Amino acid sequence: MAKVGNWAPLLLIRSAHPRQAVLTAIGLSGAAVIAGLATREVALIAVTVLVGQAVLGWHNDLVDQGVDRRHEREGKPISDGRLEPGGVWFALCCGVLLVIPLSVTSGTVAGLFYLGSLVFGMLANVLLRRGLLSWVPWAAAFACYPGYLSYAGWAGEAAGGPPHWAMVALAAALGLGVHFLTALWGLVADNADGWTYLPLKAGLKLGAGKLLLVTLVYLAVVVGAMLYVAGVVGLRA
Repeated sequence: MAKVGNWAPLLLIRSAHPRQAVLTAIGLSGAAVIAGLATREVALIAVTVLVGQAVLGWHNDLVDQGVDRRHEREGKPISDGRLEPGGVWFALCCGVLLVIPLSVTSGTVAGLFYLGSLVFGMLANVLLRRGLLSWVPWAAAFACYPGYLSYAGWAGEAAGGPPHWAMVALAAALGLGVHFLTALWGLVADNADGWTYLPLKAGLKLGAGKLLLVTLVYLAVVVGAMLYVAGVVGLRA
């Protein structure tokens, strides 16, 4: 009998980067609550973000399977042979077919903002990631989130308005910090592979421990600034 830990659905969940997916869903749902969205709209955003983040997680592990295999990274069912890449591609395609209608259910404009964030997220998996501009798609993806929330409605109805520029800028800054945070765990392997992206450059100068501390302080400051802006001017312009 196969071990429960090798059950394909559980392996798919592991490949979806579940912690990042849940944290992102909680973060955007919390922001939606602060923005005053109705309960059903908040629930829709949470489900949409969970599906979207799963798509990004699967895409990341599919793109990185060769690197993960070479560095023998744990918790990577695709690279260690427990999941067939073809099956994960099928799950990813199903996720895309699901996240599109989920996104536009919040409204066409809101949906386009969220789908735009997914496009930038996938670009982050394949373009610019090894060089000094690795932060650009991360910042662009997060900068889409305020637009997603500010236009969000229900059942495809037009709602809300454009986000405040300060919130967009802070969201982009948050994306930069999250990029640093997620990159920290692969600095040694990426350095061995000759990557030159910004978190690696900073890690080589500061050391991983100091960089983690600086990143956490930076994220706390950005989140605090977002809460302040939300309280003073709100989400929308």
